[in-house]
Amino acid sequence: MDARTIFALLVTLAFWSSAFAGIRAGLQGYLPGHLALLRFLVASLVLAGYALATRMRLPAKRDLPAIVIAGFLGFTVYHVALNYGEVNVTAGAASLLINSEPVFTALLAVAFLRERLSHLGWVGVAVSFAGIVLIALGEGGGLQLDPAVFLVLLAAISASAYFVYQKPYLTRYSALQFTCYTLWAGTLFMLVFLPGFPEAVQAAPLDATLAGIYLGIFPAALGYVAWTYVMSRLPATNAASYLNLIPVLSIMIAWA
Repeated sequence: MDARTIFALLVTLAFWSSAFAGIRAGLQGYLPGHLALLRFLVASLVLAGYALATRMRLPAKRDLPAIVIAGFLGFTVYHVALNYGEVNVTAGAASLLINSEPVFTALLAVAFLRERLSHLGWVGVAVSFAGIVLIALGEGGGLQLDPAVFLVLLAAISASAYFVYQKPYLTRYSALQFTCYTLWAGTLFMLVFLPGFPEAVQAAPLDATLAGIYLGIFPAALGYVAWTYVMSRLPATNAASYLNLIPVLSIMIAWA
């Protein structure tokens, strides 16, 4: 792994680990859908500014359906489901459930990208699934079997699908380009939460709004660009394995 990939991975882990606490802070003043919309309007504006300044090329027409699907899975479904899930799930527990992403990513990569998983990798999959069951049943942290658990797991599955689905397109587009295209597509779907959004921004506490802005700039815009670069340099199963570090970091941040 070269220095740029290591740096991109560290950026991803730092920003994504902070996202769970940021979401909890944002939910103190926003409904889940409004928080997702705020976050990705900010992220879209940040990336649009860069795209205009650098005269980023438009995607090929033949790739537009795939970009829309990827954006819907990786941004709309993932972040809306996670926000609604975190209403009743603590930041630490949510990060542990989201930690199933490497498992689902590995399984999807084996099925669709024909990547190979070692015997030790299959043991890791089994252990991870056992951990998911324990968390969902409240064995670690007092989390009860609640619909919110399934929303967080839906978020994990949709993110994993996005990671694997984007892989072939990273030979045609740079990490920055593909992140921009899919993030903008995902944000368009979030416009369903536009009713009541201006009033929500006016009424929300400043801390909640600042949390939403932080989520948009750092975990969303910068975090996804960094992660897509990692995905362009490593096999999906290898890249996803590093996400196992996020729960530890996110719990430390939540306790801070």
